[in-house]
Amino acid sequence: MPEGKKAKLTDERPPELDLDVEGFSRNAPAWSPCPLSRLPAEVIGRAQDVGIKVEGEERAGTYFQVDHSVVFRGVQKALEGKAEMISTREALQKYGWVKDYWWKIIDVDQDKYTALAELKWDQGYFIRVFEGQKVDLPLQACLFISRDNLNQNVHNLIIAEPESEVQIITGCTIHPDVRRGLHVGVTEFFVKKGAKVTFTMLHNWAQDFDARPRSAALLEEDATFVSNYVCLKPVKSLQMYPAAYCRGNNSKVRFNAILYGVGNSRLDIGSKVVLEAPGARGEVITRALASDSAQIYARGLLVGEREDARAHLECRGLLLSDDAFIHAIPELIAKAKGAELSHEAAVGKIAEDQIRYLMARGFSEEEAQSLIVRGFMDVSILGLPPALESEIRKMIDITTKRAL
Repeated sequence: MPEGKKAKLTDERPPELDLDVEGFSRNAPAWSPCPLSRLPAEVIGRAQDVGIKVEGEERAGTYFQVDHSVVFRGVQKALEGKAEMISTREALQKYGWVKDYWWKIIDVDQDKYTALAELKWDQGYFIRVFEGQKVDLPLQACLFISRDNLNQNVHNLIIAEPESEVQIITGCTIHPDVRRGLHVGVTEFFVKKGAKVTFTMLHNWAQDFDARPRSAALLEEDATFVSNYVCLKPVKSLQMYPAAYCRGNNSKVRFNAILYGVGNSRLDIGSKVVLEAPGARGEVITRALASDSAQIYARGLLVGEREDARAHLECRGLLLSDDAFIHAIPELIAKAKGAELSHEAAVGKIAEDQIRYLMARGFSEEEAQSLIVRGFMDVSILGLPPALESEIRKMIDITTKRAL
């Protein structure tokens, strides 16, 4: 049974992010399994907006869940025996050993949202990459909500066996008619000796929608875990605090986040890195853009428990409105002599001299602002393959044009 420390939240949350979970509906008629191409056009369109490919050639495998129903799951035939992608309910029924990973690095009673995911569990995806296998194309998962005011609670489990490598894209989104709802997503990662997992999550919610992701990763010797999070669309409230525990020698973790707060959005996002083993390394990088009256809390916690622990935290925030708010909250805890932990944070508005410089070279004021914002939302920090980086860059370009 794998051991795991429990992911704990740090710092107080803004009180307005507390939710009455009983105010959301659990009534979700079942969807029948079908190929993605047979889903309604509005479902396909929204899924494509968060990086999901309907045609399977560009993805190694797909998991697609609408509300509480799994409508599609599986990997390409060429990858059978290399990777597996099924629902977590199927996995628990198929493999007795899966229970040894279930709720092992996140406490089921961590908060009322994790408790909700246990008591009113709506499946989720199980991904396992077999030992020594490198999956060249990304695996993709879409968690979709089709009904207004619905509560969806998923528990995902990802296991990268020794010396394996995989990229995973998760797109979470809603039907165009959905305005309100609650998504709770619990995800546990087990990255074993010499394995590498790159996990990219894209969210596209609505101005009155609430999201509560809860995730944690456990890294063994020489393991690498890269977590990318991109949120570019309005959301009422988003609260997440993923944790990574570098338990194996020379394990490495990196958290990247690109955030755009618009309207009255409240984003409370952080990352926690615990360096427990010799040679462990960690990095947390956040880019936060706030407009209108949006509020963003950007948190980061680095814990060095070994004398050779090394980690860095960086947060940069850009305000596009006098009513917007960004609060950077870095925390560094060294528990051993010689641990090296560092942070840098900068929050401000677009500098007038930058605007004037670009306008002097023929750009309009709006074009100058757009260029500066797109440069600020630098996709290259995510370390993605060129094709996926290009897709996300296009999303950011569309979003920043609308923002300005």
